[in-house]
Amino acid sequence: MLMPRLKLPPIFFVLFISATVFSVEPIETDYFVYYFDNPRYIEQADSALNKVRRQMMELMQDSLDYKASVYLLEDINEFNKVIRGRIPDWGAAAAFPERKLIAVKSPDKFKIGKPLEELLAHEYSHLLLHHRTGFSEPPRWFDEGLAMLVSFEWDWADNLAMSRAGTFGQFINLREIKLMNRFGAAKAEIAYAQSYLAVDYFYSEYGDKQVNSFLDALKSGYSLDSAFSASIGATYSEFEEEFKAYLSKRYNVASLFMDTMLFWVFLAVIVIVAGYVRYKKRRQYYKKWAEEEKLQSKDFDYGDPGHPEQSDEEDQTWRG
Repeated sequence: MLMPRLKLPPIFFVLFISATVFSVEPIETDYFVYYFDNPRYIEQADSALNKVRRQMMELMQDSLDYKASVYLLEDINEFNKVIRGRIPDWGAAAAFPERKLIAVKSPDKFKIGKPLEELLAHEYSHLLLHHRTGFSEPPRWFDEGLAMLVSFEWDWADNLAMSRAGTFGQFINLREIKLMNRFGAAKAEIAYAQSYLAVDYFYSEYGDKQVNSFLDALKSGYSLDSAFSASIGATYSEFEEEFKAYLSKRYNVASLFMDTMLFWVFLAVIVIVAGYVRYKKRRQYYKKWAEEEKLQSKDFDYGDPGHPEQSDEEDQTWRG
């Protein structure tokens, strides 16, 4: 007897496909569910993410008690399915706070440009910040700057990028940074660096209490202007002007000259150190050869090369 065919609605097939895209068995810990193509990265990832969670709990004054899904994928098509779209070519990871999800391209298949721990820490901070502010979205510069702060991403290249931006008038308005995904790599580098500096300036000048007051105001539904006014007594525009003045003072032609000079000094030091190491190795080889030469006998005569083992007694033809 033939069984009748079931007529299922189209949505069923969408859900079925979505549910079967990943054959990877999830690994669950206290605060994370890992979907990794290569499970050898899980311990490394879990350590990095828990470290950031503890750091953010202190900064955000929040328990941050929820579980996030973390994907590390080797196939770009699978990556794009998880993020439900595409990110710029220079992007190696994405975070989706509303889905409590992080997706990262696998270092086994892609040049992700940063250590995996740093990349995961950056993306996870996005989830935690949005959890902190609830339904209100924080400014993009604060979101990215805080992520850089907790993942310790700032380095000499960022400093140089900001010095160039100050010299050539390429500072970006904080409000414009929300369009970062449309930027090319060079402008995005400046946007990230400037975001980090803005958050660092906010914390340094006003302190943790005022920053959390700002986040509380956002969570309560305040506008950005009202949130700034409630926390630091200045509007968003006034804060930005204050920050721009700080940037102009810190990053300019003089700082570019110093950064460039430091680069060449650093390069010269590397060359000198490398040369010294080679010199030491040569000295060691020469000393070794000299010691070996001492052990070799120099008291010998040059015999007949054609018959090196023949003694004088064996060759008497010269006697006549």
